[in-house]
Amino acid sequence: MRVGVGVDAHALVEGVPLVLGGVEIDSPKGLAGHSDGDVISHALIDAVLGAAGLGDIGLLFPSDSGEWEGARSLDLLARAYAQVQAFGFVLANADCVLVGESPRIAPVRAAMHERLAEAMSVAPGLVTVRATTTDRLGFTGRGEGLAAIAVALLDG
Repeated sequence: MRVGVGVDAHALVEGVPLVLGGVEIDSPKGLAGHSDGDVISHALIDAVLGAAGLGDIGLLFPSDSGEWEGARSLDLLARAYAQVQAFGFVLANADCVLVGESPRIAPVRAAMHERLAEAMSVAPGLVTVRATTTDRLGFTGRGEGLAAIAVALLDG
């Protein structure tokens, strides 16, 4: 068994869709990023890559490469997890935490579980998404951005 941790953060900006856990959320602001900015997917990518000893999202999908500009983070997750599987690992479980004052994710939490799990071709019960606030402290508390933390346990 191997464990990995991933962390990601992006600024909230006007004029782009807000995508979290592969689900587009109705919001006046979205996350700035080279791809769709999905901090939950990005943290999960880093967690599975780290657990497998395969580096991080920047190594696999460099932001200075035009190839990944505007990419769907779920597609990046699928590619990263395929590499993890090629090294003989399978997901035992993953837990993701969104950090921010809003949006509230309860209405779309099940859809996030399904989309993240589907991207990795695993059962939805193996991937959870939760949320927390920082009681209005820091950049997430001021509504300037969102962050996510993910932990992945691999068997191999």
